[in-house]
Amino acid sequence: MNQQPLILVVEDDPSLSEWMLEFLTQNGYRVGLCDKGNEVEAYVREHNPDLILLDIMLPGLDGISVCTRLRQFYQQPIIMLTARDDELDEVIGLEVGASDYIAKPARPRVLLARIKANLRDMSEDSQPQVEPMHIKVGQLHIDMQAHRVTLAEQAVELSHAEFSLLAYLARHAGEVVDRDSVFKAIKGREYDGLDRSIDVVISALRKRFDGNGEQPQRIKTIWGKGYLLVKDAWHADTAD
Repeated sequence: MNQQPLILVVEDDPSLSEWMLEFLTQNGYRVGLCDKGNEVEAYVREHNPDLILLDIMLPGLDGISVCTRLRQFYQQPIIMLTARDDELDEVIGLEVGASDYIAKPARPRVLLARIKANLRDMSEDSQPQVEPMHIKVGQLHIDMQAHRVTLAEQAVELSHAEFSLLAYLARHAGEVVDRDSVFKAIKGREYDGLDRSIDVVISALRKRFDGNGEQPQRIKTIWGKGYLLVKDAWHADTAD
């Protein structure tokens, strides 16, 4: 008999962590608790949770540092939690490998939906996929198996979120992909009208590949329609 997924809640607010423990247990999950950042790595190595809910503001080691350390060996979903409505937190969290991002206080239905979507997305990723293991667009080369990106044979370091989105756009190079399709492919759920995480990752990819110009040539937003990875723009001298 398969065990229910184990979720690690990393939260230093006792009332909030107890609420999540009760709520998630009622919804069929096993739950582990940590209230200090420096306790997380040891717990994860011993128990290998299926998903981590990770608060950014923690005593000892903050959530960003914890996420950075975990991503050296842990591939399961990490959902960052923060009480601050701060875009910088979101950008940094996604850059260091967070799978998703929820502002506190998290609404119960939203929290549950995000957990289910991330677990479902991870489960689907583990199944055999009829997809190319190497994607090439001009001088852009994406090695899906090695999780490696090069442009003009120069390695480009990307976060997990950046890699996933770039690979999706590259598979559809030359096509405008709408926001809902991107959310379903990357996050396993429909766009809720509020989540800005894809826009944040798009912005990060532009900074890496299009410089800081106001007229991106490689990855464009087509207003009212979606996003476009320009098929003919991936040459070493296309962007500064």
